[in-house]
Amino acid sequence: MIRVIVNYGLPEDKATFDAHYEDTHIPLTRAMPNLKGFEVSRGPVASSDDASTVYLTAILTYDTQEDMDAALASPEGKIAVADLANFATGGVTLMTIDSQERL
Repeated sequence: MIRVIVNYGLPEDKATFDAHYEDTHIPLTRAMPNLKGFEVSRGPVASSDDASTVYLTAILTYDTQEDMDAALASPEGKIAVADLANFATGGVTLMTIDSQERL
């Protein structure tokens, strides 16, 4: 499984971020092809790093790297990525991992 972990930094306006994320960005993300799973954190994001300013974490799951690459290259993927500039005022960090379940 390929997982994309998206960490959103503390936004300038939480209410504006939350409304845009829920009403606009989630539907855009869900429209991306090949997406097998989509999780979003609820409440505060705890970290062992006291300086962390992560406000929200999303995890997108794909079967393969090729599926993820195709999703991001698709018209829907390009729209979702471009939308980040509309609300992610606290910055965005993406991490991609190839995960294997062990339990």
